[in-house]
Amino acid sequence: MPKAIGLISGGLDSVLAARLLMDQEIGLTGLSFQTPFFGPDQARRATAQLGIPLLVKEIGGEHLEIVRRPPHGYGSAMNPCIDCHALMIRKAGEMMVEEGHDFIFTGEVLNERPMSQNRQSLSLVAKLSGYADFLLRPLSARLLSETRMERKGLVDRERLLDLQGRSRRRQLALAQAYGLTEFSAPAGGCLLTDKGFSKKLKELVARGSFDLRDMELLKVGRHFRIQELKVIVGRNAAENQRLKELAREGDTLLSAEHLPGPIGLVRGETSEDLLLQAAGVCAAFSDSQEEDTAPEIEIWGRHKGRLRPPRLSRQQVDKFRI
Repeated sequence: MPKAIGLISGGLDSVLAARLLMDQEIGLTGLSFQTPFFGPDQARRATAQLGIPLLVKEIGGEHLEIVRRPPHGYGSAMNPCIDCHALMIRKAGEMMVEEGHDFIFTGEVLNERPMSQNRQSLSLVAKLSGYADFLLRPLSARLLSETRMERKGLVDRERLLDLQGRSRRRQLALAQAYGLTEFSAPAGGCLLTDKGFSKKLKELVARGSFDLRDMELLKVGRHFRIQELKVIVGRNAAENQRLKELAREGDTLLSAEHLPGPIGLVRGETSEDLLLQAAGVCAAFSDSQEEDTAPEIEIWGRHKGRLRPPRLSRQQVDKFRI
């Protein structure tokens, strides 16, 4: 029995690609990746529905370097899709060799995404991966060049599809025919396609140095920049706790003493004036009922003590918002 390893995001296309190959009695293993921007949760649900095993590989460090400096640029947000897809296919190729599979498959559809899935981009991704000869795209295979897997008889080309374009009508009809219900929305699993998240990431990338912990912080709270100072204010109890967990030596934490409200995390070289402004931002989101005076803010971490910042209006706070 031929064996294949496939990129499973949990989206409809990757689920259908796997299901088509199952019809040809090909032994399948799914592969998903863990980075700060997407993870395997949706893939786990999809492969459980299909009844195939799933491997999960952590590629956060390598992927972060691509996000930092993508050789082939970004998409509509901060999504370096061409270089990201090439990295994932390369990793799949390496695991194909290690696990003794015959080829790799993906759920890519010709022209479904105008920048990253046009014919030229699909060819470039395959070449960059280093595993072009082992790559099958079942959903659009009949519109693409015949692969070695088809020539060798491992896959029947006539039973593959000729999907193209952005319409998902045929995919949804196939999902209904197969009884598939577990799949995510298109691009729903990648934070890099989210415009709000990308705005914060772009601001951070422009400032130079950052690491995986900084990426985790981007997912938490409201973000502000006061000159060189980064201020993050939690929106609920869970985010307050997460900010405490992600604080590192040299950071300062703020909270409104004796009042329900957010934790503020302050990162960067600060001064008394900047810390006062950061405390004002944090106080603006507390449950203080006083109209003229901001609550006293407790400081711990790198700096310790208490201070009473000026009360800032929402317009003044929004001026610092990223």
